[in-house]
Amino acid sequence: MSHRNAPLTPTGRLRLARCVVDDGWPLRRAAERFQVSHTTAARWAGRYRQLGPAGMHDLSSRPHHSPRQTPAAVEQQVVRLRREYRIGPVRLAARCNIAASTAHRILVRHHLPTLVVCDRATGEPVRRYERSRPGELVHIDVKKLGRIPDGGGHKVLGRAAGSPNKDRRNGVGYAYLHTALDDHSRLAYTEDLPDETAAACAGFLTRAVAWFAGHGVTVERVLTDNAWAYTKNTWRQTCHELGISPRWTRPWRPQTNGKVERFHRTLLDEWAYQRPYTSDTERRAEFPDWLDWYNYHRPHTGIGGHPPASRVTNLSGQHT
Repeated sequence: MSHRNAPLTPTGRLRLARCVVDDGWPLRRAAERFQVSHTTAARWAGRYRQLGPAGMHDLSSRPHHSPRQTPAAVEQQVVRLRREYRIGPVRLAARCNIAASTAHRILVRHHLPTLVVCDRATGEPVRRYERSRPGELVHIDVKKLGRIPDGGGHKVLGRAAGSPNKDRRNGVGYAYLHTALDDHSRLAYTEDLPDETAAACAGFLTRAVAWFAGHGVTVERVLTDNAWAYTKNTWRQTCHELGISPRWTRPWRPQTNGKVERFHRTLLDEWAYQRPYTSDTERRAEFPDWLDWYNYHRPHTGIGGHPPASRVTNLSGQHT
């Protein structure tokens, strides 16, 4: 491939070569006409005589022989270890007694994907999906979050002083963050509830559907894991009454519900653990503003750097 400043493209090379070979131009005249050196004009004219128009394209710079290339047995060992243990070039290099850059080139040569795009359990490339319209599929999950006692937890008081707050029986308890997240737009609705019983999950679903409807999204399907509350008749009956088709992930496959799982990680990093809070009330008071920022202003890398509201018809224009 010719670089952007090359004076001759494959078409220009063919014109130069034909002037010299077919029309009988002197090399110096052709070189001056096409503003290249005498040797360049001679090279393309010679290539045209040997290969014709096909010779006007750049040839591969790869050598015909590579006597110092990594032996095939070592390459097979690198590929086998990668598939068996799912480790990167640095650890492969240590096991095979080669350079990490060599291990990387072997992986590229055998078209093995990087670990970041592979499933940890199977080693196969992750198959990503996205529904075509808002409301076609809504992911639902619950995140259990320890509450903060008045005066602050261990982030304020230190590990030693904050340890008694972890007492399951006498501590301050947990918040159960129920989240419904639209697959297409990533628009999210979250409630802080005292438990994750079947009745609480069903009530949350009813309010979430109403919230999405108020934002112009009609929920068609919901996807949950196989938690106890989502397998009971209360959940099924609520879905039936709302005209929603319930779906469940395969057991031990949280990746299927990965969008809401990733939202909860973002929620922890950017709100719950973003700074030390002196009470649970203080932290909860900041959550509505954070969720509003997430839905309407925060760039989302999964949808091209746009906020979730931008994918819902007219929603971003209705928000001030």
